[in-house]
Amino acid sequence: MKTTMKTLLVGATISLTLAGQAWAQKKVIIGNFGDPAPYEAAAADGRFEKATGWTIEWRKFGSGAEVNAAMASGAVVISELGSVPLAAGASQGVDYQLFLIGKAIGASESLITRNGSGIEKPADLKGKKIAVPVGSTAHFSLMGALKNWGISEKDVQVIGMSPPEINAAWSQNAVDAAFIWEPVQSKLRANGKLMTTAGDVGKAGYPTFNGWVVNTKFAAENRAAMIGFIKVMNDVNASYTKNKAQWNADSAPVKAIAARLGTTPKEIVADLDGATYPDGEEQITAEWLGGGAAKFMKLTADFLKSAGRINASADSYAKFVNADMAKAAAAK
Repeated sequence: MKTTMKTLLVGATISLTLAGQAWAQKKVIIGNFGDPAPYEAAAADGRFEKATGWTIEWRKFGSGAEVNAAMASGAVVISELGSVPLAAGASQGVDYQLFLIGKAIGASESLITRNGSGIEKPADLKGKKIAVPVGSTAHFSLMGALKNWGISEKDVQVIGMSPPEINAAWSQNAVDAAFIWEPVQSKLRANGKLMTTAGDVGKAGYPTFNGWVVNTKFAAENRAAMIGFIKVMNDVNASYTKNKAQWNADSAPVKAIAARLGTTPKEIVADLDGATYPDGEEQITAEWLGGGAAKFMKLTADFLKSAGRINASADSYAKFVNADMAKAAAAK
């Protein structure tokens, strides 16, 4: 068979194209919020890429609403997502599944009152300006706290702001209080005091968490890599939880997280302590992927519907939870 230069060039072009497509298929964009968590240490040293075979681009989002839009459009296939926007997105039909619990939110999200605002007790919030990222876990915690205190949303001025906007407004004395997460929370506390935490509100009936969601089709087509991703997350969560004292300001993982997030190791140590991070065995218990997460989503969706934040809630959210991969990752 005669081989011409044109044939060789065409063949080379096809080979390069296929190689490019193969590389593109391995590149995975993963969304996150850039708040302190143990997994950031694993992201810093490439453990997720080694376990999955993916070339990972970590893309930071400012809110759960942005994540829902990106997941709905296909711009990202895996992302960190708070339980409130998760319930909202599932209610609106976003095609994703919760496959992992990132953290149970405690003191890492809190209501801070500004010094000089005249707020000493919950009743003092009436008539005050409270900033919060709308549609976030912090927003849900604020709504739950107000309800528990017998304060109507009409009695306060809830102002929707992003974390950077809250920080700027605080420095200008433009708001009286804010329900917000780290690292902004710590900055506000320099001129404010803690009133309640998301953990407190959760114990009173309005729990919040950050989870990880994946596009349903992508999960089915990349099961082995997804299990590898989960194993890394479980391992680093267990490392932190079981050896918390070793995750100090002088430790390599804390320094790595601080470098990634642009803050100090000392701040990271305090921030990490504001949440709990389920390991592999905890993930699949009845409290979380074994049923609890779907119940939390239903509770959250019903609350959002009653508050006029979404139009309707589903009878069950079980189909939006995929525990199979977590079970495989936790298997001995």
